[in-house]
Order: sequence, then structure tokens, then C-alpha cells
Amino acid sequence: MRNANRQLKLKSRPTGLAGPDNFEETTEPIRQPEEGEALLETVYLSVDPAMRVWLKEDPGYVPPVEIGAVMRAGGIARVIESRIDGIVPGDYVQARLGWQSHPTLGAAGMQKLDLGLGSLEDWIGPLGTTALTAWFGVKEVGRVASGETVLVSGAAGGVGQIAGQVARLEGCRVVGIAGGPAKCRFITEELGYDAAIDYKAEPDLAAAISAACPNGVDVYFDNVGGPTLDAALANLRHKGRAVICGRISQTAADELYGVTNVGLLIGKRARMEGFIVSDFNDRYDEARRWLSEKLKAGDIKQRLHILDGLEKAPEGLTMLFEGTTTGKLAVKVAD
Repeated sequence: MRNANRQLKLKSRPTGLAGPDNFEETTEPIRQPEEGEALLETVYLSVDPAMRVWLKEDPGYVPPVEIGAVMRAGGIARVIESRIDGIVPGDYVQARLGWQSHPTLGAAGMQKLDLGLGSLEDWIGPLGTTALTAWFGVKEVGRVASGETVLVSGAAGGVGQIAGQVARLEGCRVVGIAGGPAKCRFITEELGYDAAIDYKAEPDLAAAISAACPNGVDVYFDNVGGPTLDAALANLRHKGRAVICGRISQTAADELYGVTNVGLLIGKRARMEGFIVSDFNDRYDEARRWLSEKLKAGDIKQRLHILDGLEKAPEGLTMLFEGTTTGKLAVKVAD
């Protein structure tokens, strides 16, 4: 174990994409745990679109990351020393670790991993909060029913790859929107999507959705926002549901896109609802048991895009918004 805690702190608030220039690395002494705390060694850090929102001065649903503070991030860590009942050295935990190598944290929000449900890689992917977001978005917010048509944007991303598979396992026809032929092949050939739309190759996305979903869209799972949301709303069926999970196209945009098709919800008696996964934190175990069962049966697959080294975390945040990753993006900090 190192005798110092490497940290990446926010140096400046980004305009547009966030990246290495917005962060600086510092080294702090490792702090020994007090009663109710544990010293951890970070193994994996999750890189998620919401992180760019946290860098704004007013994200709206959580406090912003302050200038000079360690960048906020969830991940998986190994317990080195513990003064928390039920947590012992050698355990693995999931916690809000931040971009640092050896955090000392309190028990609040820390969860001991049940490796009987899946491996560490499973816990950063299909058992992690990204997958929980997909599960609750599809089943609870979207309330999909067998035989319905489900459209997922950002379908090759961390949330999208799970959302489409959950809908498929619920008996739905699933169409994904992704960028480029490789991602479209990934979601159809590996994840079992029924059809894929390459938004980069479509001059009229609404028409492309209509062609792929000739009977309309019952549930639209939105990870993108902007023009993609507009095109999907144009294709919602009567009593359709638009699940607003993210808007990655708008989070770092210089100019926000004004969605024009919201009025169509009236005549279609349709619903558009946003959510945060923590809304369902008292039901995480239920979702993880379902996901673990499907994962072990081979009914759910995942792809991890792993960057090696804490110093790669800011680069990963840039890659996420450039669309150069496929699957769940994470940073490996330690073996």
C-alpha cells in the first residue's frame, strides 16, 4: 500500500467539455480511520455523464463540486483498515470514493459487496448504480409491458446497454439509437436489440425512428436529450411514456436545444418523467438480485471500457462526451 493518498481536485469550472485542464493532482498523507470510519484503497472508479453536471455551479439536485475539492465519483474499494462494525480489512465496498487512491470515509453510503452476486467487474457494471438506473427507469418509471416497443438513445453506453436488455427480457421489442456502425452492431449482435438506428448517418432522425418503429414507440428511454428527444416524442404512441434519464447532448453544449414536440404529449395523452436512481435506494437489493440472476444465466451481457490509472479519469470524462467509448466506462486505480 502506498503511504500517500493521490487526489484529483477541481481546478476550474469547464465551459463545454470537461477534461484534464480542469483538474490538478495533489498528494496528501493517508489519514488513519477514527471510530466509524475505514481506510480504503480504490480499485475502480465509475465515470458517468452526471459528473459533468456536478461541475456546474448549480446542478439542481446535489451541491456542486467546489473549486479545490476532490472530484466526486462512486466506485469500488478494498478495505485496508476499519473501525466500522461489520467491515473488516480485505472486504470490498462500494462508496462515494472521489478521485483519490486511498480515501478514509465514514460508514454513511458505504456498502459491503456481496461477491456471491457477481465479480468486482460486475459490481462496477451490471450490478452498479448505472445498471440500477437502467432497471428502475425501464421497470418503474417506464412501466414497460410485454409486447410494447421500447426505444433507447445512447444505447451502447453504460445505462443504455442495460436498459435495452432489461426491456428485452420483459418481452418488449427494443430499438436502439447509437453513433456509428460498430456501436449499432454491438447492440444488435451482442446485446440482442431488435434494431439499431445510426443517428450519425440519418439526416432525418424522426423519419428513421418511424421506419424502425412503424407502430410507434410505447416507451422512450432518453439518455441524450436535444433533437433526439424531439424526434422520439414525434413517434410516441397514445399513452406513450418518455423516461428522462439523461441529456448528454446538452450537458456540455454551448447553446441549449429547445425541444418543440412537448405539446404532442397532450393529444397523445402521453407522459414524460425524469428521475434519479437514488429515488429508489430502498429497493437496490431487489434490483441487484434480479440483475445477478440474469447475469449468471447469460441473459444480460456487459461491455466495460477500462482506463488504467487514476490520472486517466479526466480524460475519461472527455471521452464520454465525445462518444468515443462503448459500454460502461470506468477507471482502474489498483489491482
